[in-house]
Amino acid sequence: MRPAWATGRGALSTLAAPALALLIALTVSTALLLTVGASPGATYLTMLEFGVRPDSLVSAVNRSTIYFFAGLAVALTFRMNLFNIGVEGQCRIAALLAAAAGASLDLPAPLHLAVICLVAVLTGAVWAGIAALLKVWRGVSEVLSTLLLNYVATAVIAYLLAEVFAADSVTGSTRELPPSARLPVLDGLLASFGLSLPAGAHLGGAVLGAVVFGAAVHWTLTRTLYGHDLRISGLNPAAARAHGIDPRRMIIVTMLVSGGLAGLAGLPDLLGNTYRYGLDFPSGAGYTGIAVALLGRNTPVGIALSALLFGFLERSALILDIQGIPKEIVTIMQGVIVISVVVAYEVVRRVERRRTARLVREETARTVASEPVGQAS
Repeated sequence: MRPAWATGRGALSTLAAPALALLIALTVSTALLLTVGASPGATYLTMLEFGVRPDSLVSAVNRSTIYFFAGLAVALTFRMNLFNIGVEGQCRIAALLAAAAGASLDLPAPLHLAVICLVAVLTGAVWAGIAALLKVWRGVSEVLSTLLLNYVATAVIAYLLAEVFAADSVTGSTRELPPSARLPVLDGLLASFGLSLPAGAHLGGAVLGAVVFGAAVHWTLTRTLYGHDLRISGLNPAAARAHGIDPRRMIIVTMLVSGGLAGLAGLPDLLGNTYRYGLDFPSGAGYTGIAVALLGRNTPVGIALSALLFGFLERSALILDIQGIPKEIVTIMQGVIVISVVVAYEVVRRVERRRTARLVREETARTVASEPVGQAS
C-alpha cells in the first residue's frame, strides 16, 4: 500500500507539469504579443470571447476529435518508451485508401462506415508495422524510420492521386463519398437534452466515436493482460523479459495498434467535412498529436482535455486576423507548449525524485529511532 504522502505527491506532480508548461507558454506568448505591439490582455480576452461562442465551441470539439485519435496513437507508444513520430503519414495514407475504398463501394450506411473504418485502421497499422519490423529485425530506431516513412507516405499519396485514384484532374482528388459513407451529426442527440446549436454549426458523429475508443483504450490499458505487459515493458524492460514478456512481440503489437489509431485520425475530416481525399486535405494532425499526448500525460482523459485545448486555440486564432494580430501567435503558442511540456516534466520529475528520496530517508530514520535499542542492534 502506498503511503498517503506518496499518493498526494503523485497527484500534485500530475497536475504540476501541465500547469507549468501552460504557464511557460503563456509567458512566451505574452512577450511575443508585446513585441508586435498588441495588448496581451485584450488579445486573450478577444480569443476567449470568440472561442466560447456556441459555434466556436462546436468547431473546437469537432477538431479535437482528430487530435484525440492522433494523441492516443502517440501515447500508446510512449508508454513502452517508443516514439511513433509517423502518425502524420499513417493518418494521411489511411485517409486516402479509406476514401478510395468508400467511394468504390455501395453498401448500407452502417456497414459502409464500418468498412471504411476497417480500411483506415488496417492501412495505418500496416504502415506503422513497417517501422516495427525494421526495429525488431534490424534494430532501426523507430524515430528515424517513422519520420522517414512520413516522406515516403507523401510520395506514395502523390503517385496514387495522380495515377490511380484521381477522379478530378483539376483538384487531384478521389471521387466524393456517397451519403451512406458519411458520419451522421449529433444535433438531434443534443436537442434531446434541450441543447440547440446555431445555424450552420453541427456536432460531428466522430465525437461519439472518440468517446467509445477512448473508453476502450482506457479499459485495455488498465484491465487487460496487454495493458499490464505494456506498462511493465515501459517501466522495466529487463523485468518484463524476466517475467516471460517477449519485447519483440510487444513492439510489433504496440506499433500496429498505434498505427491503427493513427488511421482513425483522418476520418473525422474525411467522413464529416471533405468527403473526399485531395491535395488540399487537412494535414499536421499527427505532429499536433505528439504535443497532445505529452500534455495529456499519455492517459485518455488527459489527452481528451489536451485535444480540447488545442482545438480551442486553433478556433480562437481565427479572430486574430480580423483584429490585425498575427494568428501565427497561436501556432507559436502551441509549439512553445510542446517544448514547455518536455522541460516542465523533467523539472517536476527531478524535484519529485529528490523530494521522495528525502521523505524516504526521514521515514526510515523515524522507524529506526522508534525501535527498541536492543532490537535495533
